[in-house]
Amino acid sequence: MESLKELYRIGSGPSSSHTMGPKRAAERFAERCRDVDAYRVTLYGSLAATGKGHLTDVAILSVLEPAAPTRIVWKPEVVLPFHPNGMQFEGLKGDEVVDSWTIYSVGGGALANEASRLETPRSIYPLSTISEIKEWCYHEGKTFWEYVSDCEGPEIWDYLDTVWETMCATIQRGLNNDGVLPGGLKVARKASTYWVKSKSYTDSLSSRAKIYAYALATSEENASGGTVVTAPTCGSSGVMPAVLYHLSTSRNFLRIRILRALATAGLFGNVAKTNSSISGAEVGCQGEVGVACAMAAAAACQLFGGTPSQIEYAAEMGLEHHLGLTCDPVCGLVQVPCIERNAIAAARAFDANAYATLSDGSHMVSFDKVVEVMNETGHALPSLYRETSEGGLAKRFKR
Repeated sequence: MESLKELYRIGSGPSSSHTMGPKRAAERFAERCRDVDAYRVTLYGSLAATGKGHLTDVAILSVLEPAAPTRIVWKPEVVLPFHPNGMQFEGLKGDEVVDSWTIYSVGGGALANEASRLETPRSIYPLSTISEIKEWCYHEGKTFWEYVSDCEGPEIWDYLDTVWETMCATIQRGLNNDGVLPGGLKVARKASTYWVKSKSYTDSLSSRAKIYAYALATSEENASGGTVVTAPTCGSSGVMPAVLYHLSTSRNFLRIRILRALATAGLFGNVAKTNSSISGAEVGCQGEVGVACAMAAAAACQLFGGTPSQIEYAAEMGLEHHLGLTCDPVCGLVQVPCIERNAIAAARAFDANAYATLSDGSHMVSFDKVVEVMNETGHALPSLYRETSEGGLAKRFKR
């Protein structure tokens, strides 16, 4: 498995696979293909089906248009065999194609071709399943975050500190922004309202309202193209920050403990990414919000003193109870049902943590088995339910 730096990416929303990935691809093509009369970019499958709502064309044009006129070609009906998020970049001199490049945005902002990942980060984790890592933890008398530290080295803590700083800043911006989100659905921001209302409630309802508010804050910033951290994706970026921000502000956990929780959460996200997928276009929203819920549940369980078995149990429940979750964004926007879904998943992460903490950590279904099932389920889902806006809620509210 590669570094957590490849999982936690800082960038602009609304989608890691549909916005961040294509923008990075455009930057790479612009570097290798200069001095042309024009560019042509063909988007396939899910990228074409929901690209306008995800600002895919805006991201690409922001890179290529300053250099040469650029035309975007949309082919949602054509799905390339390697991955639903395919794109072809072409450099033109007159009518002649002088350079052509086919690349795929495979989730979390990462790029790949048919042979391998475009960027090939060094594999730094010798173990790639939670079962193996948990066995290592008990053998060494250590926990998940220590495994991360041993594999990544001390520099990971500075990076995670930057990640946490960015998450907090995104929440604070989101809590102080009002108005209607862009895109035409006329979805009003709700984070600030939920946060204000939380002040009038007591105890558990106030706590729950704050969790919702923090998740809404990040998700609304993401939907408006603001800066977020993929955790593991832009579309699911509201879950992890909401859980950790709520615990850091309500329980006064030391910053280093929050960073260790981020490390543990990242480990679970990395295992899901390595052994399945975090791309909604490939496995549905279970790979985005489901994995985010698992990560957040693991982080919360660690902060409350969970054992490795209890932490795994919390993460397993967070993912298991999102199995089969479809990705059907209305109008291709990361707004409905995505924003609300982040808030509910954040609350569910706390429920998974509580359930696991009350147990002795024993459970029949392992996290690794759930990841396997998520992979099978995701690939069995019809394409209508994998980020094409052609089925489910998207079809019923299509404009």
